[in-house]
Amino acid sequence: MSIRPVPFLVGEYYHLYNRGNDKRTIFLDNHDFMRFMSLLYVCNTKDSFNMRSFLSKGLAFVDIFSTKRNDTLLDIGAYCFMPNHFHILVHEKVDRGISMFMQKVSTAYSMYFNKRYERSGSLFEGKFKASHIDSEPYLNWIFTYIHLNPVKLIDSMWKKDGIKNLEQVNKFIQEYSHSSYHDYFIGNRPAGATLNKTVFPEHFGEMNDLQSLTEQFQAG
Repeated sequence: MSIRPVPFLVGEYYHLYNRGNDKRTIFLDNHDFMRFMSLLYVCNTKDSFNMRSFLSKGLAFVDIFSTKRNDTLLDIGAYCFMPNHFHILVHEKVDRGISMFMQKVSTAYSMYFNKRYERSGSLFEGKFKASHIDSEPYLNWIFTYIHLNPVKLIDSMWKKDGIKNLEQVNKFIQEYSHSSYHDYFIGNRPAGATLNKTVFPEHFGEMNDLQSLTEQFQAG
């Protein structure tokens, strides 16, 4: 039996991530992105949730985020979904909370994806990966790293050469709806219910523009 090298401890912060098997695209359109985003909300509880039954009633994805949940398994502080991978910043709230949450999300999304696209087999590249965040500077850096991830979609060399067109990149990242950037720096939306900002540093919300995020990222 394989043992995950990073133990999950209650009260600690972690960066969770995974990508498609063979680097395949796992989000093909906005519906896929919204499905995964809604799973972050509904899977964050010990209770079961029938997504198909919910949507069959004619309700929209945005209605999911107002669904009442019992005690959550973990706290989510940030996330970003890219075409072939995802990043999630979390705080372990209960024993085995992260493991239970990720198993539910990965299984539910894989089943949905395989059915929608008439495929079979593993969707993700093995078990999800995790890194333990053991200092505030590292926590700050991960927060900026997650929210700046989409920049490489329009400027693949920005980490090495810096951002050349700040106005263009700023416009792009503000319009990229598949991350929690919107929930911190633009305005309220239903999907914001996925986050629990209270257990994360208050200054996260103060890095309220692209330049601040970039400076924090480079400082790390």
